[in-house]
Amino acid sequence: MNMMKRFTASTATLAVLLSLAACGGMSTRDKSTAIGAGVGAIGGAVLTGGSAIGTVGGAAVGGVIGNQVGKDKD
Repeated sequence: MNMMKRFTASTATLAVLLSLAACGGMSTRDKSTAIGAGVGAIGGAVLTGGSAIGTVGGAAVGGVIGNQVGKDKD
């Protein structure tokens, strides 16, 4: 993995971890949606080499999946 991809993945991971700290007042479904979007964005960025479209697409798909997973827990 080249340096730029590693930096991008590390930055995205750090952003997701920091954003989870703001999830204190969220419902389980909201938290699942946010986590899914974060994981999807990281996955999309890694799979497409940091492409903006891949990152946004991954976030959208991950958010939908997280939302559906979270609805079972509410």
